[in-house]
Amino acid sequence: MKISGCLFDLDGVIVDTANHHYVAWKSLADELAIPFTEVENESLKGLSRLDSLECILRLGNLEVSSNKKIELMEKKNQLYLQIVDAIGPDDILPGVKELMLELRNKGIGICLGSSSKNAISILKRIGIFDLFDGIVDGRNLTLSKPDPEVFIKGSKILGLTPSECIVFEDAESGIEAALSGGFFALGIGAEGSLKRAHANVQDLSDVTLEKLQVLVDSHESN
Repeated sequence: MKISGCLFDLDGVIVDTANHHYVAWKSLADELAIPFTEVENESLKGLSRLDSLECILRLGNLEVSSNKKIELMEKKNQLYLQIVDAIGPDDILPGVKELMLELRNKGIGICLGSSSKNAISILKRIGIFDLFDGIVDGRNLTLSKPDPEVFIKGSKILGLTPSECIVFEDAESGIEAALSGGFFALGIGAEGSLKRAHANVQDLSDVTLEKLQVLVDSHESN
């Protein structure tokens, strides 16, 4: 496989807003008297806002109306936006911008694949929105990861097949989405944390297109 496109998740890959989401969900859960810790928060990685809320409601064996869910999701989002209001270019994770600049210079397509509905505003805040050829986010998705919809749509925007693209993910649900869609799945995180990924790196510092191609070729030769 020759790499022609790269599909990036947002949270935990481009910028670390996971703790911001946790603080906002924790505040909402406390208000609902639902026990919620960082352990439970791990299961929300990669999920849409609605799916995340429903997970929390299940933790508390709580059922609410559709209108109440909309109200709760909006409340959580407002809390989250208040927390990330000060986010800026210094919050980009190591190596991300450098890799994207190289990819663009070498004609590799770049697309975002995230369930976040705040993705565009965050990319603009950190100053890399213009590096993307396409954006697929929570505003135009029907299904959450591990369904591959987000990455399938991204590859179509780039005019590529899944077999020509690498997916960059830090969550198990995202890795599963990449695998089920036929993409090369690169796990971002501690070694062994994403066992189903085709390859794994701690972060994107010092990662180049050449190194990515080596990872792909190494996997295909095994």
